[in-house]
Amino acid sequence: MTTENLNIFARLNNHREAPTEMLDEMASHFREARSPMELFEALKMQIREKLGLPLVSNENEPSRPEDVERQLEVGLLDACREAGTMLIEDGRIGEGWMYLRPTGDTPLAKELISKIEITEENYEDMIQVLLHEGIDVARGYQAVLDQQGTCNSITLYEQALANRGKADQQAAARCLLNHLHSELCELVRGDIARREAPAGDEETLAEMIEKRRWILSDGGYHLDTTHLSSTVRIATVLEDEESLRKAWDLTQYGRRLHHQFQYPGDEPFVDFYPAYTAFYSVLLGDNVDAGLKVFERKARAVDTVEHGTAAVETYVDLLDRIGRHQQAIDIAIELAPKDLPPQRIVPMLIEIASRVPEPTSEQGWASILEYCQKHNDVLGYAAVLHASGTPTG
Repeated sequence: MTTENLNIFARLNNHREAPTEMLDEMASHFREARSPMELFEALKMQIREKLGLPLVSNENEPSRPEDVERQLEVGLLDACREAGTMLIEDGRIGEGWMYLRPTGDTPLAKELISKIEITEENYEDMIQVLLHEGIDVARGYQAVLDQQGTCNSITLYEQALANRGKADQQAAARCLLNHLHSELCELVRGDIARREAPAGDEETLAEMIEKRRWILSDGGYHLDTTHLSSTVRIATVLEDEESLRKAWDLTQYGRRLHHQFQYPGDEPFVDFYPAYTAFYSVLLGDNVDAGLKVFERKARAVDTVEHGTAAVETYVDLLDRIGRHQQAIDIAIELAPKDLPPQRIVPMLIEIASRVPEPTSEQGWASILEYCQKHNDVLGYAAVLHASGTPTG
């Protein structure tokens, strides 16, 4: 037994007649010793003593008043926060997050973990917390790209992130797009420098290949073409102009690949690179009407029984993203399959209608209310009334 432990026993014994001071002494001891798990238990004891409860809980405890339960819960969350903070500060990421998770304080977790370098030793824990627990998806996904490469990162996106919320998808998609676009630009620049004068620093990827038609003319490529197509597809969730321009750049490269490397996509992107070129062009404000016509034709012609509703959803999404909200609502209602449950479409319609500026928004809400009534969707009708502020009378 260490001298320090002997001292703490003596100090505790000195406070045997003053339980509050004794527990304060114990908590201080564990703070100084950087013993977070023991500190958590000491803080629990402090809370219970303050509330007049036995220091150690047991299975046969009587029920407690609601206000006592509430105070106990708040105190335990504070204890979790302090113990979790200490664990993360000491590099014990997984254990620290176990304590912080009940608090819901993800900003604190993100701030604490941001100060810790990702190493071989803590890589698994960091990826679990940053990426899979959603504390900092961008940093976690970038670490996967750096450590495991593009192929594994794309697989991870499809398996773990494709069905997550838009913010998580965008954080990872931006990392992937920047990574692959930068890699491809560097490879193309290197290819040019080996054959002629180096490309200008300001030349974009699209400009480099447009000015030098010989690039890709021999049927070659500069990086894995499946990675290219996956990145072009995944980047559709992004909304900032810089990312959209990079994604469009990639489609220009893809269009020049030999036909054996231009793999067909799913509707409405069967003609993969031309279709994605039109998609990103619309979002960038280039050839908008022509691009919209491409996707309108698909939305009206593609069999939803065979191919699902992706063609309709893509057209509606494009209209919404370029500010044609009312048209997006009208098209979604017009082209929604007859057997599509209204619960599948009404939440999306409410979201779009909320972006329509006053006073023109009244038309959008009215058309959605009519849709709900026509499909006997009482729940949806009530939700639309609530979202629109339309008086029930």
